[in-house]
Amino acid sequence: MLIIQTERMKLNKSFTLQLVVAVLIVIPYIGMFFIYNWYNNKLQNIENATLILISKQEMRLSLYNYKGEEICKFPMACGLNYGNKMEQGDMKTPEGVFRVSEIQKSGNWAHDFKDGNGEIIGAFGPYFIRLNVPGHEGIGIHGTHNPDSMEKRATEGCIRLKNEDLLKIVPLVHHGTVVIITASENDVFNTSSDELSNSL
Repeated sequence: MLIIQTERMKLNKSFTLQLVVAVLIVIPYIGMFFIYNWYNNKLQNIENATLILISKQEMRLSLYNYKGEEICKFPMACGLNYGNKMEQGDMKTPEGVFRVSEIQKSGNWAHDFKDGNGEIIGAFGPYFIRLNVPGHEGIGIHGTHNPDSMEKRATEGCIRLKNEDLLKIVPLVHHGTVVIITASENDVFNTSSDELSNSL
């Protein structure tokens, strides 16, 4: 009788040990499986852009998500003159890799484009997405009072969008969003040798 009870106790201890091991090993894996699925579903639904690509060749601004998928693409206008921005007032759009430093409401800002029309309130549209461009404080992506200027060399160096397009991208960008601005053929071939040596 004592032997049977001892054997039962051994079996109970063995079963208990197996149960504890199963709980310690299996439950964490089940938990990790559910956490992985939850996290993966969250990733699939992220809408914020992680990259803005601006092509001076195509005259297009494109937003891409963290997976490298294009979210949207819009026509834009850029600097009146060809080449990479070298100095304030050269009417050129900078080329390179930058980051968004600030998003400001600009609906009541006024600007004089020196075209004989004087100051225009709302010239930059509803928002100004300021870029961190070394040596240049006033470069950004903004709206316009002149939507007919899209796909043209028309700005003092900023990237200009239609106001309705700007309103679509503002919720998707944030401080630190990477912005890449690429040159067009004309930017490269219409740049003087002095400007090229200064940019190196």
